[in-house]
Amino acid sequence: MDEISAGTLYIVATPIGNSRDMSPRGMQILTEADIIAAEDTRRSMVLLNKLGIKNKLVSNHKFNEYGKAKYFIGEMKAGKSVAVITDAGTPCISDPGNELIKAAVEEGIRVVGVPGCCAAVNALAISGFDLSSFTFYGFFPRENAERRRLLEKLRRGDTRTFALYESPKRILELVDFFIEQEAEVRLCLCNDMTKLHEMSFRGTPAEVREQLLLKGSYDKGEYAVVLEVQPGYVFNKVEHTVSAEAMLVDAMVAGSLSAKEAVAAVLADENNSYSKNELKAAALRLKKLFE
Repeated sequence: MDEISAGTLYIVATPIGNSRDMSPRGMQILTEADIIAAEDTRRSMVLLNKLGIKNKLVSNHKFNEYGKAKYFIGEMKAGKSVAVITDAGTPCISDPGNELIKAAVEEGIRVVGVPGCCAAVNALAISGFDLSSFTFYGFFPRENAERRRLLEKLRRGDTRTFALYESPKRILELVDFFIEQEAEVRLCLCNDMTKLHEMSFRGTPAEVREQLLLKGSYDKGEYAVVLEVQPGYVFNKVEHTVSAEAMLVDAMVAGSLSAKEAVAAVLADENNSYSKNELKAAALRLKKLFE
């Protein structure tokens, strides 16, 4: 077993549903750490009571994370060890923790990861999809415009497999979105993983919709979603709707920019589909046109 070092920040993964998945090393760190920084102290208390761990709990959620980082840094500089946990799974993966880690790294404080459960990784592992490469996107956008932009990104990506999170209250809405967009994707929806009644819903969006409705109480329990874009649905070439020259001129006029500055501005635009070299070539063509 590890020796708990003074002035160290431990990033400890916790179970995503089954308390027996807590690692012995994780239990040791939480038992011996001076402070446990928890996303929700009430929920963490339930887990710690099950594990027989009694320790000093301090809240560290997304609304106070930046300010609390200073407090934790001060405690570690004074020689105390701090263990970060979230409600479930690995801290920082769509959960609080990153602000404190960044601050600790800047202060030269040792940061130690204590691996364990992660809902996205667990869902990917059981999906049956190609995992030679994959991308994690966190929670799926709520607005349809943002959803459409993300779907286009998925179709243009270098990988075909993606992991997402979604609320049980919006899971059917998510599936309906893919149906409405006629998206050629296969889904693996993982619900209540590691719990007694965990379920997976697999197939096309239409097939998954039928499975959810058949289940009935589909709007309960957390969902990790794995999506695989089908080969024929991938954009094989970039389809430009506006010329590179037009985008550069718009940027130059709107921001009183030079051609070089306009190239950088267009590259930063999420709606841009041109490469840096294509934009530079367009800038040269504009220059010759107005010489």
